[in-house]
Amino acid sequence: MPEDRVIIFDTTLRDGEQSAGIGLTTQEKLEIARQLERLRVDVIEAGFAASSPGDLAAVKAISAEVRGPIIASLARCVPGDVDAAWEAIRGAERPRIHTFISSSDSHLMDLLRKNPEDVLDQAVSSVRRARNLCEDVEFSPMDATRTDLDYLYRMLEACIAAGASTVNIPDTVGYALPSEFAERIRLIRENVPNIGDAVISVHCHNDLGNAAPNSVAAVMEGARQVEGCINGLGERAGNASLEEIIMTIETRGDALGVTTNIDTRQIYRTSRLVSDITGFPVQANKAIVGANAFRHASGIHQDGVLKERTTFEIMDPQSVGWPSSSLVLGKLSGRAGLRSRLEELGYDLDQDELNSVFESFKALADRKREVSDADLEALMSSLRRRADVPAIYALEHVQVTCGNHDVPTATVTLVSPDGSQLTDAATGSGPVDAVYQAINRIVGAPNTLVEYRVDAVTEGIDALGDVTIRIRQNGSVFVGRGSDTDIIVASAKAYMNALNRLLAIGDVPAPAPARA
Repeated sequence: MPEDRVIIFDTTLRDGEQSAGIGLTTQEKLEIARQLERLRVDVIEAGFAASSPGDLAAVKAISAEVRGPIIASLARCVPGDVDAAWEAIRGAERPRIHTFISSSDSHLMDLLRKNPEDVLDQAVSSVRRARNLCEDVEFSPMDATRTDLDYLYRMLEACIAAGASTVNIPDTVGYALPSEFAERIRLIRENVPNIGDAVISVHCHNDLGNAAPNSVAAVMEGARQVEGCINGLGERAGNASLEEIIMTIETRGDALGVTTNIDTRQIYRTSRLVSDITGFPVQANKAIVGANAFRHASGIHQDGVLKERTTFEIMDPQSVGWPSSSLVLGKLSGRAGLRSRLEELGYDLDQDELNSVFESFKALADRKREVSDADLEALMSSLRRRADVPAIYALEHVQVTCGNHDVPTATVTLVSPDGSQLTDAATGSGPVDAVYQAINRIVGAPNTLVEYRVDAVTEGIDALGDVTIRIRQNGSVFVGRGSDTDIIVASAKAYMNALNRLLAIGDVPAPAPARA
């Protein structure tokens, strides 16, 4: 690898999935992995194979299908974990085992409760075991930024000698300041005798908001792999946001002197896909991919951008894949116009897919004067959700009566697994609650609603409403999303999306008797 190229290691499917409230299916992981391949990330950490049979299956599926990037699986420094990781990735074109163990005094005493020499031996033994299975091995001393430096040097040297070709320096709890982190990378380069035999990687958490600055500071001191997540997902406050690091390198190459292999035009599309599948929205003022990232409200700014874009924009929105076409779509638009706009947004549809989308587009256009890019993104997301989640029950009809002097009442009709129509009615504390109570009477799948959120996809009175919910059953959380110009219908769609996810992993309850 050229000295001036930074390896981009994406851990959205592993550390990103550890965000509280995210639970991805194998198909959802595959869809994200395919998009990461289009983004041209160098490494995809597809999961933690030993953590569950489902994770092992997902890593194995990604290893079998996704070509180009290195496919990695995380493993503790435990023989069973290392073996499970190899079982999951052995079918990959370019497999990697990523093994880790705690190294700080805090973790050694309070978490592992082992002496430092035993932990060092365990790390070396696991790296050696991994190296006997796989040529590409990465080692991480967890909580490296709070680890005694002399002990860290010895652990890194021993693990490189045992076969680690990448050594990762994690700021596991987001404790380091950029200057401190840069200094630690410099000292490692100077004091680990065989460090030239391995790539130095960094994995920074965002507890103090320094994940991206710490990562960039490390690159300036010679780190040549950066780990992070799309949209900054991850444990607690998240990981370093990959799109921020990538565009910092792209925009400030003059100061950093490094490059990446990333196709930056895929950044916006990747961000939207990850947000849609996880149900985690991107904040409006998020760098690079937030809704306001390239919007200018100040008159002075607007005047400057109209005269010369670079007066207030250091990046071209199109360079990260932001749509910028002025093509207006409405109810008179045809398939050609729709196909053209969708292609500009990154969707490549065959004729059957286009026909299916066109029907939904026409139905939406009948309710809206103009269909925006955001509307199209929401439409495609809705169709993808329908395709990815088994339609065990399908929403057929929703009708609600409510008012400030009326008891909210909903009548719902669902299509059952055997194709019959089931109708029931219920009251609730509000119209959405009434709809959910009616659905519950039909489906009979007990659960607890733990989150309900409504976002407007576009501006205006005719805006699409996008509803995200999370329901919990027996400790498992299921995400559902639905979009519609009618927020009650969107809420019903989101609930059915979540319920079908829940039902897909268990037995489908017998439907309640149909009611008139």
